Amino acid sequence: MNLSKPKISALLALALFTFVFLAGEFRFDINVGLLAGAERVVIAQGFILGASVIGFIGYAPLLSLAQRKGQPQAVATAAVPIAILGLTQIQSPTSPLALEILGCLAFLGLGLLGAAAHHAFSLAFQDDPKLATGAGAAYAAGILMQFAINLLDCGGIAELIVLGTATIAISVLSVVPQKAAKSSSDLANPFAEPSHVLAKQACWSIVLVMILACLFSTLDNVVTFSNAHGTIAVQTWPRLFLAASGLVAGIVFDLAERRYMGLIMLGVTVLSTISILAVEAGADPNLGLIVFYLSSGFFVTFFTATFTQLAPRVHTPALWAGMGRAANNVCAFTTSGVSLALVTSGNVALIMIGALVLLVAASVAFVAAGLFRLPQTEQEREHQQLAEEALAAPSIEEQRQTFIANHALTPREVDVLIAVTQDERPLKQVAEELGISMRMVQRHLSSIYQKTDTQTRAGLTKAFPSA
Repeated sequence: MNLSKPKISALLALALFTFVFLAGEFRFDINVGLLAGAERVVIAQGFILGASVIGFIGYAPLLSLAQRKGQPQAVATAAVPIAILGLTQIQSPTSPLALEILGCLAFLGLGLLGAAAHHAFSLAFQDDPKLATGAGAAYAAGILMQFAINLLDCGGIAELIVLGTATIAISVLSVVPQKAAKSSSDLANPFAEPSHVLAKQACWSIVLVMILACLFSTLDNVVTFSNAHGTIAVQTWPRLFLAASGLVAGIVFDLAERRYMGLIMLGVTVLSTISILAVEAGADPNLGLIVFYLSSGFFVTFFTATFTQLAPRVHTPALWAGMGRAANNVCAFTTSGVSLALVTSGNVALIMIGALVLLVAASVAFVAAGLFRLPQTEQEREHQQLAEEALAAPSIEEQRQTFIANHALTPREVDVLIAVTQDERPLKQVAEELGISMRMVQRHLSSIYQKTDTQTRAGLTKAFPSA
């Protein structure tokens, strides 16, 4: 991977966002559970995820406004104090209500910063063959940072300082790729393609991410439910598999210029569905645990790569770059409670039917989003470009008419020109075929030489487009 300064900045920004978001969510859930009880955690978590979605979606219009005022960095800069203020309450909560309100404020700010980080990543890795690897590496780095801070158990002020510093760094690092881009303005995006095909692909990709989020949420709840009953133990260390799977996913997705990314993700989806069915049928729950960590890393890398590579090709790339994360968060706070209730109900048949329905729906969305149509290789693109250039090139007749018009040749001069450039027959034969005297042919030919800045019959033949 050729790492320039904008790419390094974009990678760090995306990694730090993943770290701060997951660490803040982890601490928020713990403190809500302590202050309001475990049953309140799912509802409260829905609030903060919803706030983050507002931040992700609101970033693009705010950026457009800031760009018109000549301050494109203002949005990310303004989001920093909003996020830090909320994170302060998350670290040292005073009451359940204040924790939830300011928690939403924190994740609103983090949503804005997350959109900025994804936008920066899409600008820096535009047309990069290692885009998915970069997305996977950033996710893995964020997971490892969260693992380290959880391992050190440095809550309170120490953790707040770390998260606050990381939040500021996201804002600073996100600006670098925007400055390096030839045009960071969404209002005049040279890569924009107002195509109904791209619009359809983008919309179906959102649907796909939401369906997959429901499926993986169900698998997560199956694992969590088994953990709650002591069947398996979900500790901190297994979460390292998330980092590993994200990095592996990026490398695998990038094979053959991401031609098989959709097919690979469908395979992971099928595997996840099978594991849900197997665990519900009585198989070892550790199977679900392993598949969950494997699929989660693949899923995050998939939706990050899908939308960051799509964003530069459509209008308002600042909106679409982070749409994968936004769609995932929408599903997380709208359906996780339903999924959890279904799993805890113990209705095995209903869970299995639900998993199969989600798999079928995901397959339809894969097809509708065009993710099974293999993109062209570099060699195929070159051949297509040559073919298009050949079709776009003017015909011989068009080239001849242009030559005649540019040199202001008379109709009789055109007749002589065509006759003398067809072959090397004598001028006497040309004169007989045209029905004029030899002297008249020579006079016309002299005029043609003068107008076309040529001196010989061979030079004229070379200059005049031939069939």
